[in-house]
Amino acid sequence: MIRVNLLPHRQIRREARQREFGLMALFSAIAAAVVIFLGYTYITAKIDAQAERNARLDAAIVKLDKEIADIKDLKDQISTMLERKQVVENLQTNRSQAVVVLDELSRQLPEGMYLKSIKQQGNIISVEGVADTNARVATLVRNLSTSNWMESPSLVEIKSVVVNTLKQNAFALNVNIKVPKVETDEKSVKGGK
Repeated sequence: MIRVNLLPHRQIRREARQREFGLMALFSAIAAAVVIFLGYTYITAKIDAQAERNARLDAAIVKLDKEIADIKDLKDQISTMLERKQVVENLQTNRSQAVVVLDELSRQLPEGMYLKSIKQQGNIISVEGVADTNARVATLVRNLSTSNWMESPSLVEIKSVVVNTLKQNAFALNVNIKVPKVETDEKSVKGGK
């Protein structure tokens, strides 16, 4: 019988398999390294792109914050100017108020009475005077309540006094001035706030 020694053949096959395994392991390691490198490069590129977008957004936010601050300053300036305009309009409206008040008092004053003093504090006018009778004082109060320029007359005091040996009635009353309504531009006020 012929004997064949298969040991060197097995050893050669084993060495070939080991080389094959080594090459496969090497190719697998190289392929894994390439995949990891490509993944790392892709993720780094995405992170850099997002960081660049974030930087642009931060710059835009800073710019918008500055513009918002400028707008707020402009709104404050507009409200200040509107307040000044309101003051000027009130001064313009109240410029001839003393003349109108004196004219209205002289028109509403019934005969048989005269005024001793007229004082104004804000929108309240205090009037002191002397009348022949209490009915004339009541007429003055009625006249002032129907006046176009005055409202809410209230009699503070009425008392008998002797003036030049004549019995008279001294009185004191308060009356409010009707404040004319100054129309404001509501759109500009709302737009300013």
